Amino acid sequence: MPTGPDHPALARLRPLPRAFYNRDPLAVARELLGKLLISSMQPEGGPHPPSFGECGNSQGSPPTLLAGRIVETEAYLGTDDPGAHAYRGRTARNAVLFGPPGHAYVYFIYGNHYCLNVSCQPKGEAGCVLLRALEPVCGIEGMAALRGLPLDSAPPRLAELRRLTSGPGRLSQALGITRPRHNGCDLCSRKGGLYIAEEDAELASGTSDVAGIATSRLAKPRIVTTPRIVTTPRINVTRAPHHEYRFLLSGNPFVSAKRA
Repeated sequence: MPTGPDHPALARLRPLPRAFYNRDPLAVARELLGKLLISSMQPEGGPHPPSFGECGNSQGSPPTLLAGRIVETEAYLGTDDPGAHAYRGRTARNAVLFGPPGHAYVYFIYGNHYCLNVSCQPKGEAGCVLLRALEPVCGIEGMAALRGLPLDSAPPRLAELRRLTSGPGRLSQALGITRPRHNGCDLCSRKGGLYIAEEDAELASGTSDVAGIATSRLAKPRIVTTPRIVTTPRINVTRAPHHEYRFLLSGNPFVSAKRA
C-alpha cells in the first residue's frame, strides 16, 4: 500500500500545460480521464486543512501527496450552456471561470460539499470541467482521515475505497480541497499544492508501488488496453438535461451515480 510522502514516481510528474485547458471543455473533459489529480498536503501552513496534521505528520515533515486517477468528468460550456454557473454572466462567485484557463473553480453546494472544476478556453470565455470521481492511487490512509472514515480492512475493501472519492464532494474532501484554500489555484503549477498530471508508464503499468491500490483486482487490470469512454447526460442538471456532456471510463468501479 502506498506510503505517500514524497513518493518519487508521483512527485516527479509535471502539471499539465496551460494549452491543454485552452480548448473546448468537451475535449478537455474527455481527455482528463485517466489523468492524475494530485494534492500536496503539509501538516502546518499552506493550502491544505490544518487537521491533516492529525494524520500522523509532525511539523516540519515533508509534504504528503494524495492522488487519484480521474474516471468521471462533466463539461460545462459557459454562457451558452443553461446548466452552467456562467450562463447568466460573470459574478463574484464564478469570476475564476472568466479568467485564464487551467485554474481551479471551487464552489460550495448543499451547505455541505465542495466541488472542483477546472477553467477552460481563453480568458473571457467561461467553459469548465467538473471532476466527478477519482480512483484512489496514493495516500489512501490520508484520504480516509480527511473523510473521517475508518478503514476496517487490511487491505481496504472496494466498498471502503469507493466511499473515499466516488462523487465530486467526496473527492474534494478526500484531497483536502476547499473554496477558501483552492479557488483560483493555478493547476498548471505545483506551487498551489493542487495540480493535474499525465500518468507515466511506470505508474500506469502498475510496476510502481504507488499504483498498487489496496487490492490486486484494482491494481492489475488497469490500462492494459485503453478503457472505453462513455458519454451520458450530466447528473442532477435540470437545465439542458439531455446534453451528453458527462464522460466516464466504462466499467470503472469508482464512477459515481449512474454507471455504464
